[in-house]
Amino acid sequence: MTPTSPPPSSSSPSGASSRRKPLLVAGAGLVALLAGVALIGRGGEAKEGPAETAPSGAQASAKQGPAQKTGTPGPAGAPLLDPGEQAKAPRFDPTTCWKNLDRFNAGVSIHNFREWAEPLLNSRDGHVRDFLKERLSELIGKDPANALEVLNWSLDAQGKSFGVYLMAVRDSEAVHQPQVAARLMDMGLDDKLPSERRAGILSALDTQKRLAPAALDKLTTFANDPVSGEAGWAAARTIARVMKREFKQNANINPYMDKLLTIGAQSPDEQIRYLGQMMPMHAAPLLSAEETERFAKILVGEGNEQGRDAAAHNLSLSLDKGKVLDLFAKTFETEQSECVKWALFRFSARTAGKRALPVMANMATQDPRFQGVYQEFERLYASGVLDFVRLYNSLPNQDPFNCLDRHE
Repeated sequence: MTPTSPPPSSSSPSGASSRRKPLLVAGAGLVALLAGVALIGRGGEAKEGPAETAPSGAQASAKQGPAQKTGTPGPAGAPLLDPGEQAKAPRFDPTTCWKNLDRFNAGVSIHNFREWAEPLLNSRDGHVRDFLKERLSELIGKDPANALEVLNWSLDAQGKSFGVYLMAVRDSEAVHQPQVAARLMDMGLDDKLPSERRAGILSALDTQKRLAPAALDKLTTFANDPVSGEAGWAAARTIARVMKREFKQNANINPYMDKLLTIGAQSPDEQIRYLGQMMPMHAAPLLSAEETERFAKILVGEGNEQGRDAAAHNLSLSLDKGKVLDLFAKTFETEQSECVKWALFRFSARTAGKRALPVMANMATQDPRFQGVYQEFERLYASGVLDFVRLYNSLPNQDPFNCLDRHE
């Protein structure tokens, strides 16, 4: 995916579902119910995709007659099955599924979910699939055995069911149990599975509260594998997403930074390498001396200009401001990309504030294209604006070289 991308929803206890009111038969009524269901979207985001809107066929089907009743009404008005059908799963119509969700919701369990959900998963309505993901996540709850069973279902799941099963596990409370996280890791690194499925599985680890050193080592090694492809990209992003969560909790993120920098320097895949270089920007940590040195090597040695741009962004938060300002000045002299030069120029101000003006003036002398924007920086500093964000937002044009279409 950072798929990113969409935030996972919290699953309510499975016991709460037994107290739910029956879903309305009409399509409009179900839409109102589903407005309260957290929609799970892609972030690669397991391959999360944007929720589909209800097709016009769903509204048309809602105008059809009510579901045929067999036997006497059961609790909550849900029709009971004929005695001869008690031993097998109910028949749900995938083309008129609105009226079936009431029966499904009232009687489904972890043991019959797969059989009961199969015809509903054939629906082309994204709202129905979102409901199924939420309901299955509730059924999984905190029980690791339930999560492991659903992961086993995903191994031979076809079509949309793979995403439903995987995302239900990802958003369940059980995903934080060690045996569930370990199973996800093993599946994601299994080269017998298709790469796109492995990418989804490794992305399902991004809701972890932390990654143990052994897990970080495995994900980093895999991301640096020349044949990891899409799954390697997902592995790198998972490291970054868990790091961002840890950073917000004021935890030590040095192990995550170390792995992302290793990926950013060593991965043979340019897109995966760039992810390792760019993702620290989303946590914006102050760089240590070692991290400053490693990003400096990326700035002067990375062949991809987007990676050099990202390195300049990260270096502007180094604790060694003097060293970084000198590095920016020297790199500007030989840099060929106008967009990387623009990064070096503006992030000089972020690095050292008003003290960077002499360096920026020299840059503008070397490359006259920067004369006008230098004068704007000089004017704003003279007016008393010192904060970099306020200064940057006060520029008449924040993108004078049409460069900021990548990660800012």
